[in-house]
Amino acid sequence: MAKMSSSKASNGSRKNSELLPFAVHVVRGRWFSVFASFLIMAGAGATYLFGVYSKQIKSSLGYDQTTLNLLGFFKDLGANVGVLSGLIGEVTPTWFVLLIGSAMNFAGYFMIWLAVTAKIPKPKVWHMCLYICIGANSQNFANTGALVTCVKNFPASRGVMLGLLKGFTGLSGAIFTQIYLAVYGNNSKSMILLIAWLPAALSVVFVYTIRPMKLVRQPNELRVFYHFLYVSIALALFLMAMIVVQKQVSFSQAAYAGSVTVVCVFLFVPLGIAIREELLLWNLKKQPGDPPTELTIEKVPQTIEAKEDASPSNSSKEQKQDTKISCFADIFNKPERGEDYTILQALLSIDMLILFIATLCGLGSSLTAVDNLGQIGESLGYPTKTISSFVSLVSIWNYFGRVFSGFVSESLLVKWKVPRPLMMTLVLLLSCVGHLLIAFPAPGSVYVASVIIGFSFGAQLPLLFAIISEIFGLKYYSTLFNCGQLASPLGSYILNVKVTGMLYDREALKELAKKGMARSSVKELICLGSQCYRLAFTILASITFFGALVSLVLVIRTREFYKGDIYKKFTEEAEDA
Repeated sequence: MAKMSSSKASNGSRKNSELLPFAVHVVRGRWFSVFASFLIMAGAGATYLFGVYSKQIKSSLGYDQTTLNLLGFFKDLGANVGVLSGLIGEVTPTWFVLLIGSAMNFAGYFMIWLAVTAKIPKPKVWHMCLYICIGANSQNFANTGALVTCVKNFPASRGVMLGLLKGFTGLSGAIFTQIYLAVYGNNSKSMILLIAWLPAALSVVFVYTIRPMKLVRQPNELRVFYHFLYVSIALALFLMAMIVVQKQVSFSQAAYAGSVTVVCVFLFVPLGIAIREELLLWNLKKQPGDPPTELTIEKVPQTIEAKEDASPSNSSKEQKQDTKISCFADIFNKPERGEDYTILQALLSIDMLILFIATLCGLGSSLTAVDNLGQIGESLGYPTKTISSFVSLVSIWNYFGRVFSGFVSESLLVKWKVPRPLMMTLVLLLSCVGHLLIAFPAPGSVYVASVIIGFSFGAQLPLLFAIISEIFGLKYYSTLFNCGQLASPLGSYILNVKVTGMLYDREALKELAKKGMARSSVKELICLGSQCYRLAFTILASITFFGALVSLVLVIRTREFYKGDIYKKFTEEAEDA
């Protein structure tokens, strides 16, 4: 008995002694990094909540609609111009990028909260524009820190990784809404405070766990990502159910607390999956003779490099690489697709020009539709509750579009060598259908249109980011993917302000003229009827169709590239390791 008790005690002490090293192994592991990235991306969608707290800014500071729209423009400008974060990400470690983003997020939104709650003197309009631009721009630092790092850590699963990460960003608006209702009640001023401190805190907490790691290919990698997908789908369905129920039933504070508890459980289920995978790797590491894991191969590339250094041919190659003058010298001497382009080589390539035009047409049209959805419902005579349902449908189907495009395009690429740009073409053609349903509405057609536009809008970004990484390589990915999305705000400005807004106002003025009234006799221009958006969305459908044709050119140009093994370089690196 004494021997048994002593052996139990020794086993217990051995387990306790292994617990701390295992915990360190988990926190430093690739899968924990993925979990941390999910949380950071779930906090990186504060810009989607502008509609919730913009009324408080308008009433507290006495702004008119034009001034509020100006704030909205600076919010979109900050959210989409991420070149600075990309360039900083090229020359600094990931933790520095995340800390900058955290500081910008807190500074920007906290100053807005101070202004709205009158804790500081009323700021000038350009001050508020600067605050919201800084706050919105912080999400690009979260993208560059978390998303780019994950793509580089899992290059052979980049499609599914991009779909999942952008999917969590798409859900962030609904997640934040549940949290603020539970913590602060229906106080939209407090929403501004929440989006100031929570995303900033998430980046600080996980700042050292997200970092580039040695390239490893696990046999069950895709299966693990599908487990993450199932969790995120369950979270999206729960949020959709809560959105519908909370519009029909009046919730108590306790009910909101219960709802946010379930949301938090879903958000932390990926941590359990990460621990499970790290435990498998931990056990493999302890077994002699097993294949090396990500922890045991870290020193191997040094020996490989040492052998390569001994080779005179390799050393001469390296000398040649070192003697290259600058990126300016090789702007027009581009490498093959899939190799690492320099920033200027990529930006001045025909492939990038094609992507830019397709994105300007596709994302520009989709953003215009999303921004006008409330007024579209109003013009067609839908009640207010129904209009808010359209907006909720767009956000949820935006998520489904992101994960669908990521997983399905990856599966089609790996199994049947279907070029990813072809998926982009099909998504843009689907978007055309959504625009036509608004241009020529039938009873209930806006429900279908909001689902189609939300889905296609969500699907485009992961496809764009994946295509850029595959064609131009990963060396300068943090800058190139931020450059790739610059077409989005440009397209939105042209199609929303210069096309849709002007045509809507023209139809509204026609209605006033029929009633014998002048513009000065009404405070707000409102157009009612199916004709309000008919011409505008017919133009948007045509422009989106043109974008689909342009992306089809990229399909033709890259078909031979996608027929090959585009992940060969990464699998070979993992095998060498």
